[in-house]
Amino acid sequence: ALESIDFKNALEQFQNLVEKMIIQKTKESSGLYTKDDDEIDYDKFYTTTQTLFGPAVKDQNIQAFFRKIVSNPDERPEWLEIFGCFLGESDGTSSPSKESMVLLVSEKQQITHSVVKRKDVIKGIVKVPLLHFTVTASQRGVLTVFTKQCRVYMVYVEMDTAWITGCDFLPNLKYVVAVTESTIILWDYKSKERQNNGFVIKPMKNCLLCVSTVTTPDHLAKDTIIMGDDKGYVYLLTMTNDDFIMKQSKAEKESQFRFMDSESFNMPKRKLHDDWVVKIKYISALKRFASCSTDSINSFVLDDIKRLEDNLPVKEFSVPKGVNAFTYCGKAKVIVTGG
Repeated sequence: ALESIDFKNALEQFQNLVEKMIIQKTKESSGLYTKDDDEIDYDKFYTTTQTLFGPAVKDQNIQAFFRKIVSNPDERPEWLEIFGCFLGESDGTSSPSKESMVLLVSEKQQITHSVVKRKDVIKGIVKVPLLHFTVTASQRGVLTVFTKQCRVYMVYVEMDTAWITGCDFLPNLKYVVAVTESTIILWDYKSKERQNNGFVIKPMKNCLLCVSTVTTPDHLAKDTIIMGDDKGYVYLLTMTNDDFIMKQSKAEKESQFRFMDSESFNMPKRKLHDDWVVKIKYISALKRFASCSTDSINSFVLDDIKRLEDNLPVKEFSVPKGVNAFTYCGKAKVIVTGG
């Protein structure tokens, strides 16, 4: 695939080509254009585009793009259309290309390790780019860390009746965090001990449905997590290494994880939705957290985590029947929601 910096430069040159072509067509329609050596006809447009992007663009998409500019210079097509991607309805002259190099993953790796057993499902999967980790959590309690070297760390959490609903990774404390309907699980995946290699924070009054780590550049010996529950509340919990020492209770030797009382933590919460908080995520590029809900009024919230500790208004918008999922694209600087 094209390197991102090369692609950016190629895209800028392509957009300059389009601008020159639009100016030329505008002058032609007004009778002010005089043909010269810089005239951009189809052959020149085709050759330049192929030189910039190579086989990532198809002939039919170049032809359709050129025809759109010629027919209506005022309504210029989006650059995505040169790769066969359309933001709106197409005119039927071309179809989205599944072979576009811009949209392909350059490298794939299959994990053959069996993570879950029958009648179990993955409820959370998180990529940790800085450490080249992939963390998964199954509904029935299997927590797994896959490393770049294909090493697998796994623990089976002894569940009661509650199921795991989400997971994430604490980059500073080096713990896997998972939430169940009534507890917060913190697993030290590096521990060689089979017992007491983690902590359980309980009880939680409401049913926890999602969790996300707040990533900050300070690299202090602490991590902050945000969680959403079935009553529309979003929680804020900051933990340090001292918490693992000071706040653990005396657990029996047979117990799998050490117990910590949720009442011993300062855990601010704020009701942002009137229904389930389906997903929550801290978007480090925006320095904001986002949460969504099936609530039709307060469907999506995007704001600073400081809003969880005060009562100031939050930035939100409503969608009929709510929002079930969202994601952020840094290159396009857009948030996409699905209801």
